[in-house]
Amino acid sequence: MHMLDAVMIQSPLAGTPAIDPAARNAAQAMEAARAAAARALAGAAGMELFGTFMLCGQEYALPAAAIREVVAYPDRVTPLPLSPACLDGIFTLRGTAIPVLNLARIFDAAAPASDATQKIVILDHDDVLVGLVFEGTGEVLRVRPEQRSTVAYADGHAAPVLSGTIQLADGARLLQVLNPAALIRIDNVPQVRSMSAVTRAAERSRFLRVSEAKKGLCFTAGGTSFAFAMAAVQEIIRVPELRSSVMLGGLCKGWINFRGRAVGIVDFGALMGCPSAEAIEQDRRILIARVGNELLGFLVDAVETIVPYFDSDVLPIPLLGTKRGAMFRGCLPRAGATDTLFLDHEQIFGAAELAELCAGHRRIYQDEAAAEAGKHATSAAAARRQVYLAFGLGNPWATDIRQVREIIPFTPGMTRPPGAPACVHGMLNLRQQMISVIDLRVLYGMAPLDCTADCRILVLEQGNERYGVIVDRVDSIVNLPDSARRPSPKLLRAGGGIADMRSDVNEVLELAGGEVLSLFERDTFFAKLAAVLNA
Repeated sequence: MHMLDAVMIQSPLAGTPAIDPAARNAAQAMEAARAAAARALAGAAGMELFGTFMLCGQEYALPAAAIREVVAYPDRVTPLPLSPACLDGIFTLRGTAIPVLNLARIFDAAAPASDATQKIVILDHDDVLVGLVFEGTGEVLRVRPEQRSTVAYADGHAAPVLSGTIQLADGARLLQVLNPAALIRIDNVPQVRSMSAVTRAAERSRFLRVSEAKKGLCFTAGGTSFAFAMAAVQEIIRVPELRSSVMLGGLCKGWINFRGRAVGIVDFGALMGCPSAEAIEQDRRILIARVGNELLGFLVDAVETIVPYFDSDVLPIPLLGTKRGAMFRGCLPRAGATDTLFLDHEQIFGAAELAELCAGHRRIYQDEAAAEAGKHATSAAAARRQVYLAFGLGNPWATDIRQVREIIPFTPGMTRPPGAPACVHGMLNLRQQMISVIDLRVLYGMAPLDCTADCRILVLEQGNERYGVIVDRVDSIVNLPDSARRPSPKLLRAGGGIADMRSDVNEVLELAGGEVLSLFERDTFFAKLAAVLNA
């Protein structure tokens, strides 16, 4: 029955049915509302949801489905070397490395840099996360198909950053629509897709069950922190006098005679395009790395530390227009320190570049290097080599690097348990395990240091026990033959007692040039420490 049929009443004058005007108006209003609702439902299927943002006085829109969240501009953004001007760098958000795009510089290369007052929209498209810098957020809009227009490009043209417009208020308000697919592929560089949290957790659990963490060597160049897998580094040496090379230039700084082998030296900061930074000359080192079957030296500003890591700790980075992009394995977050860019050393140079730097130097200078080394440089004893960590503790020392689990920065003011012996500097929470940190200067009656800025903690492990020992500094990593080990002179051990650390030295290492390093033995240290703690 129609709505109007339900409101007919009997007229007292004519005795015929009549319609109450008020009821008729109500029924007509209900009919109109129902028709409007039907039209809205019919049009809703074609409507799209957009979020709007402001930038340089212009209003932009993104599909709401591609917006994960909006966050404040982070306090720390790590620059990515060799990247386009529109890429501010990367920052970590809940365990994911996210590149930050200065959208204004995509439209105008002369646009100003981003600042802390701006916001970042986290774009989530095709499993790639990218942060877009805006000045402020707008609103969420439902847009009808007739309010949208698209930009048409010729066949084969790259996907445009702007895919169309939205016209509102009869054309008085115009919004530019951004294309998420184009924004995650600036310069059409292939992307590294982020692993899901479940995948990362599963991989970490698997590694924890079957093996110990890998080790990475962290170093700096041009004010940026980098890391290689420790297995890639053959040796770390102080910078010797570099010999002139015919390949001398912006990248190649010369060559050195590395145990009878001509090895080219590359300025790592210049290679990565890092801004020039003042490096302390005594801190500079050369990393001798094995790239394929070749040896190559990288000149760096300083070696920071050795850190344990799992592959799942290295956060993938979507590489937006970065040159030599294949070498970036990802970002390694480090608590209390600058995030580190983890590199694949095998991908730094192409085959042709590597041949020029390595094979080229060998072809030109190998005879000279071999002649200096002598015809009998390699003997059976010299072929057996060990890697040692050189450090300072009043005098120069070294220890077999296999006895050191990791190296961490020294932090004054640790919590010290009541009643602990004086040599116990404090307790340290190292990845959910409390370890005791021993001050070797106190243990062996040595005078305290005036400045502890260069101090490091070597983490030693014996069975289920772990201890940290404080040393004055970490100098380098040396690779020495067994023939370099000598019995410790009796003069060092005579009458030393516990107040002389060298009384525990049974062997020393003799370096080229006559320098002698006392050999620190982990087992001897643990025996001495047990005697002190149980006294």
